[in-house]
Amino acid sequence: MASADKLSQRQADILDYIKDFVRQHGYSPSIRDIQTNLKISSTSVVAYNLKALQEKGRLDREGKISRGIRLAEEAFNLLPMGYQVPLLGTITAGSPLLMPEDTSTQDRDMVDVPADMAESIKKLDDVYALRVRGQSMIDALIDDGDIVLLRYQTTAENGQMVAARLMEDDSVTLKKFYHEGARVRLQPANSTMDPIYTTHDNVQIQGRVVGVIRMLV
Repeated sequence: MASADKLSQRQADILDYIKDFVRQHGYSPSIRDIQTNLKISSTSVVAYNLKALQEKGRLDREGKISRGIRLAEEAFNLLPMGYQVPLLGTITAGSPLLMPEDTSTQDRDMVDVPADMAESIKKLDDVYALRVRGQSMIDALIDDGDIVLLRYQTTAENGQMVAARLMEDDSVTLKKFYHEGARVRLQPANSTMDPIYTTHDNVQIQGRVVGVIRMLV
């Protein structure tokens, strides 16, 4: 039995795993990462021990941010923890998206972008995130619940994956864009779904996909 301040063996193992993970990747592990790699019976057991570590001052958790574990030790606070972009909502039929330049990161949920992904994307100040609902892009390895990173732009080239607003429906969809003369084809990456054909004046491009973060929890 561990004291109020002393760590149990499981808590010590979790803390060591988090430290090693951060050293290797530059960002924190997910609850599922911890459960799988330490062979813990369930994610709820991991969550219980993370809460105990937080109460003992060994780490902080940011509930609104995926992979929101932060080590409390000063040395680890100096490690690169990746970068963040605003999460503007879910890409599905509904209200039009807010423009990235009109959002305040102080009022928005944020998503951690791994350091290696951020470096490959290069410039993040015009990038935002959307959570995917549905499986229209499953053949492009984008599944329900994943998060896509989009660079805000209003034009697209054939074959690019974009967030396209359909003006008549006041809805937004994630599809591959194709200019076909007098019409636009918005093509799903799912062999069971049909493309959307519409006119150019009914489509407003709101961003091009530049990255995908797969959610494990």
